[in-house]
Amino acid sequence: MKNNPLPRLDSDTEIREQLLPLCRLQPGQIWIDPQGKHRVACADATDRTAIQELFGDEKAVLAIHDPPYNLVAFEERELADFIVWCRRWVNNSMMVLDKNSSFYVWLGADQNNGFQPLPDFMVMMRGTEFQPRSFITMRNQRGYGTQKNWMAVRQELLYYIRGNPSFNVEAEYTDIPKILRGYYKEVNGQVTENFERSKSENIRAGNVWVDVQQVFYRMEENVSGCYAQKPLKSIERIVKASSNPGDLVLDFFAHSGTTLLASELLGRRCYTTDLDPIYCEISIRRLERFRSQRKLGWQNGHPFENEIDLPIAESSNGTYKPQQSYFQDSLFSYGNTAS
Repeated sequence: MKNNPLPRLDSDTEIREQLLPLCRLQPGQIWIDPQGKHRVACADATDRTAIQELFGDEKAVLAIHDPPYNLVAFEERELADFIVWCRRWVNNSMMVLDKNSSFYVWLGADQNNGFQPLPDFMVMMRGTEFQPRSFITMRNQRGYGTQKNWMAVRQELLYYIRGNPSFNVEAEYTDIPKILRGYYKEVNGQVTENFERSKSENIRAGNVWVDVQQVFYRMEENVSGCYAQKPLKSIERIVKASSNPGDLVLDFFAHSGTTLLASELLGRRCYTTDLDPIYCEISIRRLERFRSQRKLGWQNGHPFENEIDLPIAESSNGTYKPQQSYFQDSLFSYGNTAS
């Protein structure tokens, strides 16, 4: 396995200076997929004109957003400023979403700060056209905490709808087999047990997802440098459930390009943006890498390894020492971490 990860890109200015000249997009520019499926814009999600230019007259049926939990353009802001900023990109989402559409947003709940920004974001959403549909929790395999508190192992996902969008319930079934038998119910005068009434031998995910492996450096889909990367399986589940083949999917925070890749895998189209040219470039390269090599990511390598070299860590006795990216060490510090 390669051992050449990028450090956390939002905080390493030296690496950023090396990577920026390698990016094909500058602020305000749009990459159009040669195959005509997707678009990546280097744009501010709150810039109404830029979002209109990206979409034109097209409408998406699904939005999946993973905004930085306490950051606005890499700067930590007061909660009130963060919520105002969120309202602007939420309004821009409404502008380019179909009258029947789904809206998902990953958002943190800092237990050391009144569980913010989640509660104030939810209050803000009451003033929009979106109607709350579900509060989903995804369980992490690792967590953080002390001996005097419950370990924090969750990630929060809010699900809203507008109008009457489609929902494909078959997408909700997991790989976990059902093991509980004997739940009896009378149907059309005949007593049946739960296995007879079921559409699947596996359990449904429901709104608590325990079957998704969080991304770490040994997984092929890992994109080092992209902190708090969402698992491809979680995004695929959303895309399958709330869109159909050929539909257009929206993502205002491209980051590691997971929504873009999920859309490619599932036959959807994706229009995505990111304020940072580096994340735009990573998203495009991840799509290109999949198309050319069928690889989902770089494991513990990185998207720019053919252009720049990073030092390999060694142990004190001079032997090879596996290292993880900064992301692996700080993944669960919600108060200091963006999505």
